Amino acid sequence: MPLRAHLDIRPALEADEPFLWDMLYLALFVPPGQPPIPRAVLLQPAISRYVRDWGRRAGDSGVIAVLNGLPVGAAWLRLFSAADPGYGFVDETTPELTVAVLPDHRGQGTGTLLLTSLLRTGPSACLSCDPANPAYRLYLRLGFRPLAGSRTMIWNS
Repeated sequence: MPLRAHLDIRPALEADEPFLWDMLYLALFVPPGQPPIPRAVLLQPAISRYVRDWGRRAGDSGVIAVLNGLPVGAAWLRLFSAADPGYGFVDETTPELTVAVLPDHRGQGTGTLLLTSLLRTGPSACLSCDPANPAYRLYLRLGFRPLAGSRTMIWNS
């Protein structure tokens, strides 16, 4: 039976923060042939800002993909300020997107379902993505546009 038949998408809650830390680590792109990034990278303020205190900041929103009662992926939006921007920062009113799916569940439409569910909730989103990342093609398919001269992409409804 196809994966989608068992997959549910639900809102991300404060209690999902531990899972979002796992997803944040998986969202960090490692080019093929390169060694994995040490998990300690999540302690760096430039990285941890994407999950730290999840659900307790204005503008936090997200969705979790659940298969047979277990989370298998997540997509979330978070606002940043010009004084403390994220990697894909556009402006203070455009939330930055992070998305990841467990490796065994990739390539089965989970990421697409997460993103289409989440993007229905707002008028815009931005992100930073290396064009070599396989997810780059997904973002293009969903209507994200690359900004000239950068890895930043933007989506508007």
